[in-house]
Amino acid sequence: MSNSDHSPAQSDGANSLGVGDESSDSPCIGVCTTLYDEICQGCGRTLNEVSNWVFFSQEEKNDVWKRIRADGTAMRFQRQAKENN
Repeated sequence: MSNSDHSPAQSDGANSLGVGDESSDSPCIGVCTTLYDEICQGCGRTLNEVSNWVFFSQEEKNDVWKRIRADGTAMRFQRQAKENN
């Protein structure tokens, strides 16, 4: 299967950084910026969450996902909204 076979609507993780799909383990979309606070504007995680993500249990990751989804202000969610419209 070639890369052209993947569309943003697929949830196989192939486009995780490009469109912020829901199947990715990490909320990262490759737009890492914190500007004036300690929250990444790309994914919505704190600096501590970003730097320690690989050490988090699945339960801790789920808690972070729940919080950033509820907040919904990170670029990740803005991109998803655009893709779904």
